[in-house]
Amino acid sequence: MKTCVIFCAGGFDGLVQPIRESDYILAADGGLRYVQALGLTPHGILGDFDSLGYVPSGAERFPKEKDDTDAMLAVRKGLKAGCDRFLLYGGLDGPRLDHTLANFQTLQFLADRNARGYLVGKDYLVTVVKNGTLRFGTAAQGIVSVFCMGTPARGVTLRGLEYTMENGSLSTGFPLGVSNGFTGKAAEISVKDGSLLILWDKANGLGEVLR
Repeated sequence: MKTCVIFCAGGFDGLVQPIRESDYILAADGGLRYVQALGLTPHGILGDFDSLGYVPSGAERFPKEKDDTDAMLAVRKGLKAGCDRFLLYGGLDGPRLDHTLANFQTLQFLADRNARGYLVGKDYLVTVVKNGTLRFGTAAQGIVSVFCMGTPARGVTLRGLEYTMENGSLSTGFPLGVSNGFTGKAAEISVKDGSLLILWDKANGLGEVLR
């Protein structure tokens, strides 16, 4: 898989994995500060630059009045570059709750295009799994929460967790999957038809997504 690493303007507290030479690095508006602090050279800088406060040399500038968020602009650019795995830093712990929710939908946008996306926060990781499975090893600890995205998610199975489910369903109208927990067993979260938004402790790493 080709990985696109996107730095957005929200909170940033370190990398979840080292940057590789093959990674496609993008700075979305104020995320450029993190790129510079890490000593990285981005493959692209883009946004409306209301967060950064100036337009960097060589950047792609977009009007503030647009349909896409800066994070979505970067995601589209990464997809055009052939990336199918996305790590978005600075998109989970910012001061704008509406942008956090927009980034949840951005994860669904990626899942709908057979790409894998993660929001990397200070304490949590978030992904959307569509018609697939997310697995964790026996070392995983702490909280994991599972939410339905969009139409009811059917064929939901939760194994190796504190609260289990076999071939059940989740809907957007009731948060049944909140505050589950790892138990020291290998854990599996899967859905046959639909999408799940899954949040877990960052210390557990990215897990393994299977189609």
